[in-house]
Amino acid sequence: MSLVHVSKHPLVAHKLAKLRSVETEPKRFRELVRELSALLAYEATADLATRPVTVQTPMGVAQGAELVEKIGLVPILRAGLGMVEGVWELMPSAEVWHLGIYRDEKTLKPVQYYNKLPTEPRVSVCLILDPMLATGGSAIAAVDILKQWGVKRIKFVGLIGSPEGIQRLEIHHPDVAIYLAAIDERLNNQGYIVPGLGDAGDRQFGTG
Repeated sequence: MSLVHVSKHPLVAHKLAKLRSVETEPKRFRELVRELSALLAYEATADLATRPVTVQTPMGVAQGAELVEKIGLVPILRAGLGMVEGVWELMPSAEVWHLGIYRDEKTLKPVQYYNKLPTEPRVSVCLILDPMLATGGSAIAAVDILKQWGVKRIKFVGLIGSPEGIQRLEIHHPDVAIYLAAIDERLNNQGYIVPGLGDAGDRQFGTG
């Protein structure tokens, strides 16, 4: 059973088209990343466990539910930073832990340069946030780190994935669900997704 989920929501498709456009300026690009991240996180968290609660309303008593699982957001620096706010708006109590992983431009392999995870995990579910699942190297490295840390449930939330990156992540971590707005054609020789949207970090921060 595949754990790859590609959103079919029309708002996701609409916003992704605007995000891809070369004419989209950094400010609007950041806004779209935030909006798309919220929509994808909504889908990625549909199976979170809840428990029943009783709530007093102005008109009486209602039966409701509250989350029982603690959520951790793990943006991969730096492009993943832009996804945090959108998800945080849905889950303001989520903890955020940053992982610094960059892709060596010559070898295309991930290099870890920042990790401030505490000794013991205080969350039961982690969402790895990274706009592009390209070669899959950074995602695999992030999952490796979180599993060694002791997290039991891990999901990857991104905007665009390549068939190559998805396949690699599935091979290394078949238990990790993947949530994306789209799967594109392929990777080019530089490890960029085609047609993709360019470098997500540069386009967010205006450094391209």
